[in-house]
Amino acid sequence: MLECFPYTGLNTHMKISVGLYGTSAHQIALAMIQGFNKHYTPFRETCREAKVRFEEGDWQGVHKAVKDRIPFYDNRVDECVERLRTEFDAGNIDDATWQQVKLLYIGLLINHKQPELAETFFNSVTTKILHRNYFNNDFIFVRPAISTEYIEGDSTPTYRCYYAHNRGLRGTVKQIFLDFEWKRDFADLDRDVEYLYRAVATFLKGMPQREVNFQIQVLSSAFYRNKAAYVIGKCINGQHEYPFTVPVLHDDHGKLVLDTILLDAWRISLLFSLSRAYFMVDMEAPSGYVQFLRSIMPGKPRSELYTMLGLGKQGKTMFFRDFIYHLHHSEDRFIIAPGIRGMVMLVFTLPSYPYVFKIIKDVFGSSKEVDHDTVKRKYLMVKQVDRVGRMADTLEFSNVAFPVERFTPELMEELRTLAPSTYEIEGDNIVIKHLFIERRMEPLNIHLEKMERTQNMEGLEHAIREYGSAIRELAQANIFPGDMLWKNFGMTRYGRVVFYDYDEIEFMTDCNFRAIPPAPNFEAEMSGEVWYSVARNDVFPEEFATFLLASPVLRKVFMKYHADLLTPWFWQDAQQKIRDGHVEDFFPYPTSLRFVNCMKDK
Repeated sequence: MLECFPYTGLNTHMKISVGLYGTSAHQIALAMIQGFNKHYTPFRETCREAKVRFEEGDWQGVHKAVKDRIPFYDNRVDECVERLRTEFDAGNIDDATWQQVKLLYIGLLINHKQPELAETFFNSVTTKILHRNYFNNDFIFVRPAISTEYIEGDSTPTYRCYYAHNRGLRGTVKQIFLDFEWKRDFADLDRDVEYLYRAVATFLKGMPQREVNFQIQVLSSAFYRNKAAYVIGKCINGQHEYPFTVPVLHDDHGKLVLDTILLDAWRISLLFSLSRAYFMVDMEAPSGYVQFLRSIMPGKPRSELYTMLGLGKQGKTMFFRDFIYHLHHSEDRFIIAPGIRGMVMLVFTLPSYPYVFKIIKDVFGSSKEVDHDTVKRKYLMVKQVDRVGRMADTLEFSNVAFPVERFTPELMEELRTLAPSTYEIEGDNIVIKHLFIERRMEPLNIHLEKMERTQNMEGLEHAIREYGSAIRELAQANIFPGDMLWKNFGMTRYGRVVFYDYDEIEFMTDCNFRAIPPAPNFEAEMSGEVWYSVARNDVFPEEFATFLLASPVLRKVFMKYHADLLTPWFWQDAQQKIRDGHVEDFFPYPTSLRFVNCMKDK
């Protein structure tokens, strides 16, 4: 078996393998592991620097670092591919040598701290060189070859352990935060620890009286995102485990404060929603962090955890392995996704799997002034900005093979008619050349129709309030959705409205929000023709009502909460704040949970 080659390290066995298989394969394997290490070193360094950016309150630098980190991986892959082509004529390497390269590469991963990431890097490099006929377990890592269980960092353990009997519970909790050694003073750490203690006591309906084996485990690196540092851990008391997350923020005077404590696993899980920006976390052994997070969020897929840790390629690898496994253990067929058909994207889904697959059509609607490259740039833009919990992240894939028998005739006809250049039929497979994958949500227009039909006014009012809040928060994060039709938003399982159609998004600062000027005369006003000039990026918020609020019921609720969204003044004010360098606070938890409310009550 290929995966059972008996390497135990990089000493005698590696020398034997070089003798057996030749210097060329050995040098190629070394070049590839060097390429990966060259990627992960700056990746980890920018994550380590997140602590400094947090300490200095460099919020513009935070957003720049997130954007700058995204191309790290692809740049190193391209660099490694070029090296293999230049030094080893990679395009003409024979099959036997490629198999030897993989075996030798496995040997190089035995004591590696990021073997799963290095396997994915190997796949990324080889799939740029080999034809997809070689995308099998002989040439790439279709399944993992190296176990990631119990990998620990050499310099820092994955998590630190604390025992309440050493300093008392309050003293121990205080020490947890002091051990992060932030170079910025706390406003009043004793006060915040007391708030935290009371919140835990309320949640548990009293603190445990018997400390059977009371241990607190805390991940060694804080999780940095936007203007917060999140401390993540769990308490173990005998057979009971209690997860927790504490956001640490700057107060109005630049001092550190504990903002709240999240104790529900589902609330902690929302921090890792793909509708939010990726974390910066300094991890020597990322698999240890993922394993710890899975222990407190067992329902969260590993693919999403890797993605939210900034390891998007690994997230894609894990996702696709899960997806292939699901295909083997299901029988339903891919269908056209429910809802109004888009003018740019052809969207299909597998009913038994909670994702949608989006293909850029060959033929767009007449009102769309975009092309394939523009759409791809818009989707990349979403990865580079703060999604503030209001934009769905996407996984982008190329040359994905699906069993053609699992596609319904209706879906195949859509593909033939609207996107013939996007796929090829190879034997029993249909190979999609490029697609995006997103979490499936209920389209907001369908949700609102259901609320109206069932006369669920409470549900309808909640949905419209959420819709307006989503638009406000996107605007504050410098994103103008462009096409704000209900159908371009979805309702999540947690009752949150999220935007997911990106072909018309723009930066707020690139838009010109205008009021419609008065008509010069009555005839012009009644003619139905536009009497004023319109430049490409001009936006007239008054026009939103025309296509959004045809229903009197929806209009009444919308105007109750969001009438200002129909004026240019709201948008111009948001623009000015962005230009002034203001970075808005976005809390991925209810503001009612914040400890600042305790201060107000005093």
